[in-house]
This record gives sequence, C-alpha cells and structure tokens, in this order.
Amino acid sequence: MPVVIGCLMPHPPIIVPEVGRGSIDRVESTVHAMESISEEVMRANPETLVFISPHSAGFADSFAVKADPTLVGSFANFGAANIAFSVQNDLQLVEALLMAANSYELSMTKVGSGYVKLFQSGELDHGALVPLYYLRRHVDLPIILLSISYGGFDEHYSLGVAIQKASDSIPKRVAFIASGDLSHRLIPGAPAGYNPRAIDFDAKIDEIFDTGYFNELVELDPSLIDAAGECGLRSIYALAGAFNGFDVRTKIYSYEAPFGVGYMAAAVYPGEPSPERDLYTIEVEDLPPVAPSPSEPVKLAMYSLDQYFKQGHPITPPVDTAAELLEKRAGVFVCLKVDGNLRGCIGTVQPTQANVAEEIITNAIQAAEADPRFPPISIDELPLLQFIVDILEEPEKVESKGQLDHKTYGVIVRRGYKAGLLLPDVEGINSVEEQLAVAKRKAGILPHEEAEIFRFRVTRYE
Repeated sequence: MPVVIGCLMPHPPIIVPEVGRGSIDRVESTVHAMESISEEVMRANPETLVFISPHSAGFADSFAVKADPTLVGSFANFGAANIAFSVQNDLQLVEALLMAANSYELSMTKVGSGYVKLFQSGELDHGALVPLYYLRRHVDLPIILLSISYGGFDEHYSLGVAIQKASDSIPKRVAFIASGDLSHRLIPGAPAGYNPRAIDFDAKIDEIFDTGYFNELVELDPSLIDAAGECGLRSIYALAGAFNGFDVRTKIYSYEAPFGVGYMAAAVYPGEPSPERDLYTIEVEDLPPVAPSPSEPVKLAMYSLDQYFKQGHPITPPVDTAAELLEKRAGVFVCLKVDGNLRGCIGTVQPTQANVAEEIITNAIQAAEADPRFPPISIDELPLLQFIVDILEEPEKVESKGQLDHKTYGVIVRRGYKAGLLLPDVEGINSVEEQLAVAKRKAGILPHEEAEIFRFRVTRYE
C-alpha cells in the first residue's frame, strides 16, 4: 500500500503554546494549520508515523535511524520541561526500511544503545517534537525517526521511495512527516541573515506544493537554495519520493514568516498509480518478508535490559507499558539466546513483584547477570540477544503422568525441601518421562524417589 498521507510540518518551538507564550498570536495561522493537518492524519488511519528531521543526529554520508525501543524527548531546552513524550519505536518497520534502503543502494545506520552512539541518539529532537506535540492530540502511534544526510535530491528522493517500499512489504499504513522550515533569510535581522532571493525560494516551494509537480524539485536553482538558508528541502525531497509513481492531491494549509523564517504546513494525499509520475527507474527485487514486531513482554524485557546497562539500575515500567502487564501478577521466566543457543534464563514460579511488568524487568536483569551456568552478559552482546518471555499460570497438583503433556505443560517436582522446574516445549525433551527426569535431576531428587508433581501452563512471547 502507498504511504497514506504525507505532511510538511514546520518545527519552530515557538508554535508550542507552553514555549511561545506571549508570542503565540504571531504564529496563529501555523498553529491552526498544525491542528488541521493532525486531524487529517487521524482521518487517514495510519499505523505508524515516520518522521524525517533535519535536526536529528546523523551522518554526512548515511541516513541515521533511531533503534532504541522507546524514544523520549521534552521541551526542557525551550523552557517547558513539563511537556515531554515517550513513544514506542516501530522496530518492525525499522528493519523493513533497512532492507529497502539497501535494495536502493542507500546507506542507513542504526543509532542508539547497542548500535552507533551519537549525541542524544535515543532522544527526540525538536524537529520531531514540535509536530508530535500536535499529532499526539489526535493519534497515539509508534514512530520511526530518520535524519537527513548531506546528499541531495537523488538520495533523499530514493529514501522516500524506500519508505514506500518498506510500508508495502509488511504491509503497514504509514503517515510520513517531513519536518522542516523554509527560508531563514526573509527579512533583515532574520536568524541566518537577509537575502532578497529568499522569498523567491519560498514562492517556488509554494508553487510546487500547490500543483503537486514534485518533479520540479530536481530543477531548483542551486544558487537559489543557497540563498534561502533553508532547513526543510531534504525532508521535502524525501516526502516527494514517498509518493513516487502515484498521482497526488495536495493542500497548503498555511504559510507565514513572522520572524523571517518561512513556516509552511501542507499535506499530500496519494491517488492512483501513474507511470508518468515514476521518477525512479531502477528496478529492485521484492523485499523478503519482515519478522513480526516483538510482543509487548519482549519489548519490555529488551528495553529494561538496555536501560539497565545504560543507567546502572533497574527501571520502573515505562509510561507506555501495556495495561495487561500492569494489572496482574504472575510468575515469569526470561530466557536469553544468542544464535539460538541459551545464554541465560531466570524465572519465578510465583509472583515476587507488584505486577507482571516488574517481574519481567527483574528477571531480564537476573537472566543477564545471575544465571550460574553462564558468565554475565556484556554490553557488546546486547544487539545479539534474542528474548523469550514466559508468563506462568498458577501451578496445579496432578495425580498421574497421564495428566501431563510435555509440549503443553511445564512441570514442578517436589520432595521435601527439594524442588525442580522445567518449562514446556523445551528443545531436546521428547516425552513426559524425559521432562520429569530432567526436573528431578535439577532438584537433586533421585530417579527412583517419589515426588509430588505439579503442572502449569505458560504463555510464551518471542
């Protein structure tokens, strides 16, 4: 499916009322436009918001994509620390986009914990925060955040095509948010100085958005671009690429420049496929299917371990933790693997924490550090880990082996103070007899000794 809506959204923090305060009236048109576009995004019913921001940490020769499970940011640097966001990163779409970028011979680099570390690589910059401020009033969705590069039209247009390709491959409905301001040199005393040609640049972008003739972007005079001192053109290139091969309908919601910087808010809507509008001629193979996005328990285990290595102490459940993990208590096992081989596994049969979320956080750390069979996990191993989270139901006593099924039930064997547990469906365990024998061996119970047997079901998340 194509990208369901594209938006050019400016990002001056002053249009956030808690930041702009007494100056907010001077950007009234932009504020209204941001609200209107956010409502349009809601009506388009996307599943993910993909942002590209010129202020997100990146590279000269590679697009950066943030890879932490949760991205956070606030307006603290602009005097409004109480306005903060914590949003889920759509890691499934990140992986699809990496494959799509590679198929279009684009360099894309993961940044964040366990990947390339850049300044504020896990944070939302104001290029994302300002649009998000308005969007979150209408939609609460996972996001992806991309940086621009120093490349020109071809690279950024191709990035937009890759976003379209990635959304098709999953498939997933995507709203593409191109964050950017136009010329910064519109009046004497403007932030980047004054250039009389700056207004011509903004007028040309206005014309392109009014007609939807994105092919004219490649024909922009380089000297006019230099005169503008803009920070949005590369984002616009990518926005155009996201609708490559489709007729489009466009709408400009506002344009104003009260402080010498051009703020344009506009939307792009896909129409029917149109070969005449296909500016990308390189044929690429269909992308392989992308693995499903991690489940909520696995996401929490991943994030808790990442933050433990980053902060040095266990976290509390994040604000976006799924309600079902906060509302009940249960025993939990967290197992870690590398290349399919067990690297650590610790769990609790009965709940020891206030809720399942805290049980997952605690046991993820224990699995990484306290399984006596393995050395502690190192920070370099984090990107290699596969997570399995088992949430246990209450054990029940059984009277005979006939009530067991090694694929369906885990078992607990108990004799006096000795007890051993084995989860269900363990690789290499092919019968109830083997399951009981291993559980007895773990407990130190001799094979011929009688023992109480309990069974339990688990819900497994991978």
